Amino acid sequence: MRNPVIILKNLSEKSCNGTYKFQRLYRNLYNAEFYLLAYRNICASEGNMTAGVDGKTIDGMSMGRIREIITSLQDHSYQPNPARRVYIEKKNSTKKRLLGIPSANDKLIQEVVRMILESIYEPNFSENSHGFRPKRSCHTALRQINRCFTGTKWFIEGDIKACFESFDHHVLINILRKRISDEYFIVLIWKFLKAGYMEQWEYHATYSGTPQGSGASPILANIYLNELDKYIQEYKAEFDLGKGSGRKTSKEYGRISIQYHRAKHRYAEIRPTLTDEERVQAVKELKAMQKKIRSTPRGVAIDPSFKRLVYCRYADDWLIGVNGSKRDAERIKTDIKRFLNDKLNLELSDTKTKITHSSGFARFLSYDVTVVRSQEVKRNKNGDLNRAYNGNIKLYVPKEKWIEKLREYSAFKIIKDEHNKEKWKPVHRGKLMNARDVDIISKYNSEIRALYNYPESVKKIINFTSKSPDYML
Repeated sequence: MRNPVIILKNLSEKSCNGTYKFQRLYRNLYNAEFYLLAYRNICASEGNMTAGVDGKTIDGMSMGRIREIITSLQDHSYQPNPARRVYIEKKNSTKKRLLGIPSANDKLIQEVVRMILESIYEPNFSENSHGFRPKRSCHTALRQINRCFTGTKWFIEGDIKACFESFDHHVLINILRKRISDEYFIVLIWKFLKAGYMEQWEYHATYSGTPQGSGASPILANIYLNELDKYIQEYKAEFDLGKGSGRKTSKEYGRISIQYHRAKHRYAEIRPTLTDEERVQAVKELKAMQKKIRSTPRGVAIDPSFKRLVYCRYADDWLIGVNGSKRDAERIKTDIKRFLNDKLNLELSDTKTKITHSSGFARFLSYDVTVVRSQEVKRNKNGDLNRAYNGNIKLYVPKEKWIEKLREYSAFKIIKDEHNKEKWKPVHRGKLMNARDVDIISKYNSEIRALYNYPESVKKIINFTSKSPDYML
């Protein structure tokens, strides 16, 4: 039997050819080595030890059990069990999230399918996609926002109604057939999609959506939403206008800048003839002109010849930045809504898909995103002062998030005074009364770090401020 690592590597190499269609993928499911690799991938997860509708778990896997799975796939008698549906309470919410728990053997086969699909599609996924992908996460999505959304004028917060529950099975299969020419493999995925679920010991058929809780669900969702990524990439190519990285220089800024440089050159020529008092006066005049330059916007407010669109997606959560007019942003939202409806049979939520000016806050991955309007200056490598912070992206922890976290810690209580104004009062912790001082300090320090440094790997790009009470830690 061939080494599955080598097989997956070969699939990845062939996937770089956009016209290549993959055949005879189903035969890889006869390779016992694939199941051993799949078991190694999922056995460490505590959730995969949960029993499905057949009562079995992934624990106690053996070669005999693997051979039974392979035999059922060879004679095409394999039929996945319906998932056992459970509901998990959402954090800080009265709503519940549904989760499907597949049977143990189904988990193993789905992991093999996931590895094969990931090898085929991962090399061709968009750089703007960050959810459920190797070496990508919320952190990489936030880094992209911080790096690429500089100078954005408008945000479009994307929200698709019941996205993962609404994937059209026929659309998904047609997308898979563009790269995969193996009907046995396609039929296997179709079986997973149509396996249904058990709730209160009653069987329910599935007519749309990916099998929730299955190992193959994330990669199938990315394959589906990659169509949106490609559409927006094509849209961006047509939308973007103008060369370079900025708008035209405003006439007012150009006029003041020319006056300053002329005055600077003139004073440099006559400097030897000036008295000390005249030199001091000349420096004051130049500094006043510099200050006026820094307080004047460099670019024109609206430049029809310069437009930019930037895009970032994490799973079904996406954000678009538009450097253009509000009318442009509204047109983009309308076009995306039409594409989702016509091509992917998905519905964009009009109420939750908001268009926000970048001076306000757009919510993305539980952070508030805004663009800085700052006149603060900094010297560049040439020693010149410029507005280095103006137009930069800042990410804030929303007020309700860290207040809720403090409530979880039972760190404070809110009382009202005689004027009905809220006052925060710290709360002692009786459980720590008998603990050692070092343990108490360690406990508080760990909670503070968790609150302040999340996510740790991107704390350098997260900006907390004490200037606004809504974001003060």
